[in-house]
Amino acid sequence: MSFSDLGLIEPILRSLETLGYTIPTLIQSQAIPPIIEGRDVLGSAQTGTGKTAAFALPIIHRLLVKGNPPKGHGRRIRAVVVVPTRELAVQVCESFLKYGRSAALRVIAVYGGVHQSLQVRALRHGVDILIATPGRMVDLMEQGFIDLGRVETMVLDEADMMFDMGFAPNLRHIMTHMPKERQNLLFSATMPAPIELLARQILKDPARIEIIPEKTPLEIIDHRVSPVTKMAKPAALIAYLKSVTLERAIVFTRTKYGADKVTMLLVRSGFSSEAIHGDKRQNVRQRTLNDFKTGRLQVLVATDIAARGIDVTGISHVINFDIPLDPETYVHRVGRTGRAGAGGTALSLCQPEERRLLMSIERLIGKRIPVLPFEGSADSAPSEGMDDGDRRDRDRGPRTMPSGRPFQPSRLPGKGGTRGPRPFSAGKRTASK
Repeated sequence: MSFSDLGLIEPILRSLETLGYTIPTLIQSQAIPPIIEGRDVLGSAQTGTGKTAAFALPIIHRLLVKGNPPKGHGRRIRAVVVVPTRELAVQVCESFLKYGRSAALRVIAVYGGVHQSLQVRALRHGVDILIATPGRMVDLMEQGFIDLGRVETMVLDEADMMFDMGFAPNLRHIMTHMPKERQNLLFSATMPAPIELLARQILKDPARIEIIPEKTPLEIIDHRVSPVTKMAKPAALIAYLKSVTLERAIVFTRTKYGADKVTMLLVRSGFSSEAIHGDKRQNVRQRTLNDFKTGRLQVLVATDIAARGIDVTGISHVINFDIPLDPETYVHRVGRTGRAGAGGTALSLCQPEERRLLMSIERLIGKRIPVLPFEGSADSAPSEGMDDGDRRDRDRGPRTMPSGRPFQPSRLPGKGGTRGPRPFSAGKRTASK
């Protein structure tokens, strides 16, 4: 089957030919025809399966078939794509621009982290297709810069992630400002109960598409875990990166502060590395991602804001410096490698306090993760990987209650996320295996 067999019009086919796209993926071949027909679609597919083109191509087709839009300020927003992260908004916008290069359609992305003035100026000049994150979109709607009164198609991309990030109220607010008679497309990597409920509420007789690849990314990826103490993690990370052949690697941390610390450690160890997280300005984050895509950066350090916002080929390794609190986040993190059927390696550095989190991940993926031993201990961890508090913990040893039982503090909310129990300090302890 070719793209021409799907009923796409000539300008789109020319763009695809220029890009070298000849054979549609499974989700594209199944989603494009019903979207062209005007049907609602409920799609479930993992990242790296060509999902963006599955809705972008037929949306461009439908807008062009209905006729060229008025020029300049007379343009009204006719298609809206709502995404959870700034990086994904930029990525989806770039895809629309590539696929519609032969069409006279205006496409813009609006998202937080940057000043809104340029986005407002673009909106005032007229827009056909709007890609937006929920928070910035609601802000601009309330200021009167976004009018959704003529929207014909709405896409919710990565809907499960938007619910996880607390965007459900924003999504419902956005939908109340759109015409009731519209085409709705909902795409999600997973289908938890809230997404199923939302689908029943907004979709009318949808075409249901579920793509289960012959080998899922989880099966293609080589999973490994190294049991280490917290103090040994920096040494384990550097030793591992120096022992493998890297193309590109992503190191995931649980907090923004942790991401900055790991980046400093990597740079001191001779790796080209930068961090992206919520405290970085959007132009800095985008420049960092571009450097990573072009190979100027060897190792990207990220918090979970990037777990589903990075579409970069050639990522050979994903390292979980911190085990994620939610086992599904593990799937999204390691899914940055093993894309489009390519292999990849995922290594998790697991300290004793994180073993229960590791067990939850193993239950979710349905297999035990093999151990990659690391002979380092807390005593061998490099001092440059620690701050003063870490050194005091190492020298002092584990705290105890008056009864002699080990001290087990409760979870405390932190600015960058949830902070787990205070880790074991080692003395003569070795990492549990």
